[in-house]
Amino acid sequence: MKSVLSIAGSDSSGGAGIQADIKTIEAHLLFAQTAITALTAQNTTGVYGVLDIDPEFVAQQIRVVFDDIRPDAVKIGMVSSPQIVDAIADALVECGATNIVVDPVMVATSGSELSSDGAVAALRERLIPLATVITPNIPETRVLSGKAVTSRSEQEEAARAIAHDAGVAVLAKGGHGENDANDVLVLPDGSVRWFEGERIATGNTHGTGCTLSSAIACGLAEGLSLEDSVLRAKGYVTGALGAGLDLGRGSGPLDHMWRYA
Repeated sequence: MKSVLSIAGSDSSGGAGIQADIKTIEAHLLFAQTAITALTAQNTTGVYGVLDIDPEFVAQQIRVVFDDIRPDAVKIGMVSSPQIVDAIADALVECGATNIVVDPVMVATSGSELSSDGAVAALRERLIPLATVITPNIPETRVLSGKAVTSRSEQEEAARAIAHDAGVAVLAKGGHGENDANDVLVLPDGSVRWFEGERIATGNTHGTGCTLSSAIACGLAEGLSLEDSVLRAKGYVTGALGAGLDLGRGSGPLDHMWRYA
């Protein structure tokens, strides 16, 4: 059985973060392993508290996982401090990790900030260069590129800029736009592929980014190409959104097990 390691924060409400990653990986019939970067007190209405895990303990989690059941892919989500970024980067380099998907989580769906400015700067310098692909949404694409993203052409231009500067593939997601859910993948060599997406009429989108990045990591773990991994992952997320799960008083979670209902 192939294995995926999720390095991310814990979501106490179960819709995003580590919990969403485990559900996604298991739904793809792969083995999920975790290294928790932070504990959060949150629900569908917002994030009410964040408690960072000691950086060396985060690194220890990663090392012992690699020492025993070596992951075939790694997904990195919420990392809220530069010290934890450094610990993760050092451990992944030491372990020779491959197939790394970085979801540069900066702000929760509810609007709550999840990463400090220092963590974002460290992410640029230490983790993004290790990635096979990064998966920023529109607000994150703006931050990483320093460019406006208000149209399809600007979305592609910003993704090109990030890919050129970082030397990694960039999947700039369009789900935060108003009219569509189209994503653009820019490879380090400058080649581009658009993935057209159906916009699902739902306010229950908590954990969408976590789910997509984990699903991409599953594809890479199974030996699929990056493009095929993205295509399959988008189909999975569309199904999870379209299943119509409606929990909580705010932006509710996806139905990660929609295929098995």
